[in-house]
Amino acid sequence: MTPIRPHTTVVLAMSADGKIADQQRSPARFGSAADKAHLEQQIAHADGVLFGAGTLRAYGTTLPVSSPALLQQRQQQGQPPQPIQIVCSATAQLDPTYRFFSQSVPRWLLTTPTGAQHWANTAANTAAFEHIVSVPLTDTEPDTEPDTELATGLDMQAALTQLQAAGLRRLVVAGGGELVASLLAIDAVDELWLTVCPLLLGGQHAPTPIGGSGYLSDAAPRLELLSVAAIAHEVFLHYRLHRLED
Repeated sequence: MTPIRPHTTVVLAMSADGKIADQQRSPARFGSAADKAHLEQQIAHADGVLFGAGTLRAYGTTLPVSSPALLQQRQQQGQPPQPIQIVCSATAQLDPTYRFFSQSVPRWLLTTPTGAQHWANTAANTAAFEHIVSVPLTDTEPDTEPDTELATGLDMQAALTQLQAAGLRRLVVAGGGELVASLLAIDAVDELWLTVCPLLLGGQHAPTPIGGSGYLSDAAPRLELLSVAAIAHEVFLHYRLHRLED
């Protein structure tokens, strides 16, 4: 039986050699204004935006819906002005001074019971998130969170079930590669948007759209190409995850 969960769309920009950041994991600001508008359009269709702690640390902010046309579209569809911004962090070791916490967006935290307790222990932090989704780890809980987008091991199936129950029907996943890998591992990615940007980053340690340990070719997830669009020097690729039952 297929688990009930939100429809999940991954939206990422990458270099022409498949890197979503440089080897120092600097903020990836190499996308054009067209790419940023494309991301905002995808976010405007969503009930929630899911991203890892590393992504928040890199940027310190999130992308809200600001286009008057998209805000009007959400209003006409009976949606609140902004989708819920959901930070994934197993330990909740986040800096409450990030500008993210003063942006006019609804904020949720997806973490472990230990992470939830850590965040609650500081009174100044408790008002920063409107809601905390607590799920267990699928293995041993880490003492510290590694410098990746998401500490591996969060029970993402349980998380998606809770998000669906909370009324979130469509999610955009905005990075990073470890979070995308954890969703692919439970077959919980439905669509993938990749913007190919005109630069080469290289580097053995530069992150790619899919983190984790990777796949052997025989077991690799398969994609169905839905559309291709070239705008100036960028290429926008839209895929659907191909499943055996499709």
